[in-house]
Amino acid sequence: MTKVKKIKAIDGFSNVSDGDLVSRATNIQTEMTGNTNFPTPPVDLATLKAAIEALAALIAQALDGSRKVIAQKHKQREAVIHMLQLLGRYVSLTSNGDMAIFHTSGFQAAAPKTPTPPLTEKVRKVEHGPNSGQITVWLKSVAGASSYEIRTAVANAVPPVWISAPASSVKSPILVSGLTPATTYLLQARALVKNAYTDWSDSITVICT
Repeated sequence: MTKVKKIKAIDGFSNVSDGDLVSRATNIQTEMTGNTNFPTPPVDLATLKAAIEALAALIAQALDGSRKVIAQKHKQREAVIHMLQLLGRYVSLTSNGDMAIFHTSGFQAAAPKTPTPPLTEKVRKVEHGPNSGQITVWLKSVAGASSYEIRTAVANAVPPVWISAPASSVKSPILVSGLTPATTYLLQARALVKNAYTDWSDSITVICT
């Protein structure tokens, strides 16, 4: 049975300007009113329309700088956003993965998350550490592994001089310290499986800060 890919509506309106919020909310209210694809919205659309109109009026009144009106505008803005978020979740579920149906709601679809591929078969991610001379490494789980090992070497050293660091598990990132800032390193990892180590992974090039 094919799993239906859920479409997520963009419902993060906190950083949207007042004018854009009114415009987008109005479009959603208009598109959903009488829309047979979404017969039982969790928010009364006439109530949403009235809330949007009240927000638009307060936006205009707040131009004189009145603190009282500005506070009322902020409160009304949050009320409109809350209604849109409820509708967005409803639309996401009800559209059942059908983008054509989803688009009739007036909502915009969030881009699907694309999983980040691992750097090698044993290293998932590498980032700069919290302090200079450190890097943080996330390892991939290896079936049957009891522990792991990371090693680093200065990239341009001939031959490379490897320095190893043990890692008991992959549940938490491993912090590698004692590196030289502004230096390019090679990094490899391996796992201990049934009292024998796997081969070292391919080298990853990391510039330490």
